[in-house]
Amino acid sequence: RRGKSSKGSRLMMQWYAIYTQPHKESVALQNLLKQGFDTYLPRYQKRCRHARRAYTVMAPLFPRYLFVRMNPEAQRWRSINGTLGVSYLLSDGPRPIPIPDRIIDTMRDQERDGIVQITSPSFVKGQKICVTDGPFAELEGLFECIDDDQRVVLLLELMGRMVRTRLPGHAVSAA
Repeated sequence: RRGKSSKGSRLMMQWYAIYTQPHKESVALQNLLKQGFDTYLPRYQKRCRHARRAYTVMAPLFPRYLFVRMNPEAQRWRSINGTLGVSYLLSDGPRPIPIPDRIIDTMRDQERDGIVQITSPSFVKGQKICVTDGPFAELEGLFECIDDDQRVVLLLELMGRMVRTRLPGHAVSAA
């Protein structure tokens, strides 16, 4: 009987998203690791400019978010909300919201030496592109450029006017 329940516990392990305090992703990560949680903080190399000098820093792929793998039926997960650096575990009422494994697997597949490799899509200024993911899915816009955070800048027509919008590269494709 004991072997069966531990097998069931392993099968119930899922990923969940944690919303952190501003710029406290690493603090939350370290404190969750100390509590024995399996965590994942995807990072990428961000180009920064200051005083005419360009440099690269490691930055969270999703600012203020990190992920924890757990079984809410078998683990004391409520302590996550009281962890230093954490604002809250994303939940729907009293239950944490699971994230499909394929999302985390896709990010990990794009890592090299612990850094998510972001490939900039190659579009031409003025090219029609289609938003494939997110709240603007299925809208078409015009490509402007790639910004310093490697996000696609496009013009979308919203409420009768052109609005400049920044989206991750994976959320757009050529129309």
